Amino acid sequence: MRVLYIITDLSTGGAETMLFRLLERLDRKRYEPMVISLMSMGDIGPRITALGIPVQALNMASGWHSPLGFSRLLRQIRRARPDIVHTWLYYADLLGGLAARLAGVSTICWGIRSSNLEPDKTRWTTRAVRHLCAALSHRVPRCIFSNSKTAKQLHIALGYAARKMVVVPNGFDVSRFKPDDDARSSVRAELGLSPTTLLIGMIGRYDPLKNHAGFFSAMSMVLPYFPQVHFVLAGKGIDSGNAELMQLIEQKGLSKNTHLLGPWPRLMASLDLLASTSHAEAFPNVIGEAMASGVPCVATDVGDCAYIVGDCGRIVPAGDMTGFASAVREILNLSPAKRTALGESARAHVASLFEISAVVRQYVVRQYEVVYEYLRGNSQ
Repeated sequence: MRVLYIITDLSTGGAETMLFRLLERLDRKRYEPMVISLMSMGDIGPRITALGIPVQALNMASGWHSPLGFSRLLRQIRRARPDIVHTWLYYADLLGGLAARLAGVSTICWGIRSSNLEPDKTRWTTRAVRHLCAALSHRVPRCIFSNSKTAKQLHIALGYAARKMVVVPNGFDVSRFKPDDDARSSVRAELGLSPTTLLIGMIGRYDPLKNHAGFFSAMSMVLPYFPQVHFVLAGKGIDSGNAELMQLIEQKGLSKNTHLLGPWPRLMASLDLLASTSHAEAFPNVIGEAMASGVPCVATDVGDCAYIVGDCGRIVPAGDMTGFASAVREILNLSPAKRTALGESARAHVASLFEISAVVRQYVVRQYEVVYEYLRGNSQ
């Protein structure tokens, strides 16, 4: 069965990472996958190519509405002749869904990977595309995958076709994300810190929705109680060249205790606590990865964060940075043994609910169901 995955871009991000994880474990005896990125190959494209899966980048950049770019997409779909087109993210849902319909593909699955889009923190074009997708959802896709229960309900309220919505959560490789004493010691050594230094991490691109300002506000209320704690941040735009970010750090008096690392592969297992101060999320990968690594999390109550964290960390109302700081202090006040036990329960929680192979099976079953129903309908 030929499956064409269409995604807006292949730069490092939650959706892109989950697509790679899905493709990495797809049964290649039953599926023949192909990938089209509307924009670039990014960092994930070469990794998918290394799996032996063809990847085409259309380099549409910000010209998502370009007739020329759309015609190229249409030609690629017709050339691929897929049985299923599975799109990821709003722009790919819109353009990929319409092009697949014009190409004669009947089995189209959309993929929703976000929840609330606050007007002052997201582009108006993204919100406009989402509203257009809501209208088209009743006619274009046969099913709509959401990685979040909260996002499913939000999109139904926006007008998305409720009967087509299916929740399949993000998945995590618990053999890759796991407690690692070597990572703990080596990261601290590279940062010039004591082996016993407490590390609080925030991992994610620099974006208003991630609320870095809130993170530093909360940490300024943690530092007086734990003067030896250090804060490590990683992700796109997280470096000393980001003048806005540097100003935030200096204003809160955190310069001596803060490390901006950009991409940093071994960071997760080195942490004592992961902080997620986001204004909006659907199903953040970083929380699942941290928990699988045995790291307790404090997160704002957005998207499915409360469901993911369960009773293995702390959940705080979005925007309440005083409460966030209090929750962080509560976990740091635990003895090392109790923090370790909390991390162990977090890891077991992720392994039981979000293990990657089980998540991939959910996609496979749903996709086969869709095709089976279509073929059965045509045979009657």
